[in-house]
Amino acid sequence: MQEAVRRRPLALTALPSRSALAQALLVIGGAAFVAVMAQARVALPFTPVPLTGQTFAVLMTGALLGSRLGAASMLAYLTAGLFGLPVFSGWVGGWAAVSGPTGGYLLGFVVAAFVVGWFAERGWDRDHRAVVPMFTGNALIYAAGLPWLARFVGADDVLQAGLLPFIPGDLLKLAAAASALPAGWAAVRRFRLP
Repeated sequence: MQEAVRRRPLALTALPSRSALAQALLVIGGAAFVAVMAQARVALPFTPVPLTGQTFAVLMTGALLGSRLGAASMLAYLTAGLFGLPVFSGWVGGWAAVSGPTGGYLLGFVVAAFVVGWFAERGWDRDHRAVVPMFTGNALIYAAGLPWLARFVGADDVLQAGLLPFIPGDLLKLAAAASALPAGWAAVRRFRLP
């Protein structure tokens, strides 16, 4: 029994392990959180990639929901957007948004949430070590996003268009996500179904 609790993210230890409805609602909630944070957006004149709150939300969702539910939440987010719901940055949705310059970052959200959740299931969400999975998740988003973006801006300009200007903001978002985990744990633990 102790092993099962240790392998669940701290936020989920108080939830009934077999409540499929609770898990589905958490997945939808994680997707909605990313959709809302996608609208915290600043367009930059030199790149098709805006500054958004998405990475903060992706990292938090992975850490709070774990690998399986975190990745499922990002898949739900992408699916909603693919079906045209305006969940992506700038209130857009549809295939054009996913296949456009930022599509690789969007796909990287799934992997990032899974990996951050994997770390959380092993206790890396409980102290200062939370920065390690957050940094790793952020790096994975770039690993998926930059090659995709290069198709649109060229290999010579991809670092300037999709990485370098974003590092300071991403470091702030990463630190904010790591320090916001206790508030996230409290919110998820209050989540109960009758």
